[in-house]
Amino acid sequence: MSGISAYLVFFLIQALIYAVVCLGLNLQWGYTGLFNIGVSGFFLVGAYTFAILCGPPYGTHLGGFGLPFVVGLVGAVLTAGLSAFIVGIPTLRLHEDYLAIITIGIGLIFQLIALNASALTGGSQGATSIPRLLPDLFQSQIGRDGLMLAFMVMLVLVIYSALEAIVRSPWGRVLKAIREDEIAAASLGKNPFSFRLQSFVIGSAIMGLGGALYASFIGFVSPEDFLPVFTFQIWTMLIVGGSGNNKGAILGAVLMWAVWTLSGTTVQALLPVQLQVKGGAAQIILIGLVLMLTLIFRPRGLIGEEVTVSHEAKVAERKGESM
Repeated sequence: MSGISAYLVFFLIQALIYAVVCLGLNLQWGYTGLFNIGVSGFFLVGAYTFAILCGPPYGTHLGGFGLPFVVGLVGAVLTAGLSAFIVGIPTLRLHEDYLAIITIGIGLIFQLIALNASALTGGSQGATSIPRLLPDLFQSQIGRDGLMLAFMVMLVLVIYSALEAIVRSPWGRVLKAIREDEIAAASLGKNPFSFRLQSFVIGSAIMGLGGALYASFIGFVSPEDFLPVFTFQIWTMLIVGGSGNNKGAILGAVLMWAVWTLSGTTVQALLPVQLQVKGGAAQIILIGLVLMLTLIFRPRGLIGEEVTVSHEAKVAERKGESM
């Protein structure tokens, strides 16, 4: 495998990990209207849970259980979901900007806990030597990356299929009704808070799964990996791809990760050495520009939400055409 092919595999694995997180956010925002700006917090919970459950003995902080890869993923999903449940009970009665402000604080709190709870997370030193999927199956880096890519493709397809099934079910239609008009949904006997909490927990659990996959793939996590800029990246991916559409969430993750990585490479190639330290700021400016242009020219994203037309509307349209 050539260097370009190896890098492409590496790129796709990371993009698909972010696609998993985007799918979780899309369930919350795209289908339920939950303005969650604390994505990095639940991503962090999943990453550190996996590191603790599957990592080697660290000596300085919790870990060393050496559990199987799948157990670590399940543990990350459950921990992130439980965190969302505990957080969601007092906060999900808030709406729009108020919920956004609260979730920003939640994400920062999780990041500060990871930074300061050294006995639990390793503090600023982070957690190292986090195992990959079936680490002994392949001896080469190329083989391990190929295995991880195949696993990620299958996992994204499974999550996509499962989310498509649930959002098209009666449960998913209730979520959309709450998003559009919560009072109207409540008047039909639905409990908006209960459905909002369910969506918040499931979406955050998927974000935690993404965090576990990231920790396993990179092999190292530290509090610096979960700054608010990560939440900004995920939101940009979803908006550019198209919220309310799971295909758009996946497409946006791949495209915007390409923009992010290519812009970083371009900055290193074009800027003098003394200015390359500021390249990260240039990347954020570029992502913000793409986001702004998308909102102006494609407010529904590249693949917007599918518009469903009722049978009665179709009949009325046909009658109008025949007149």
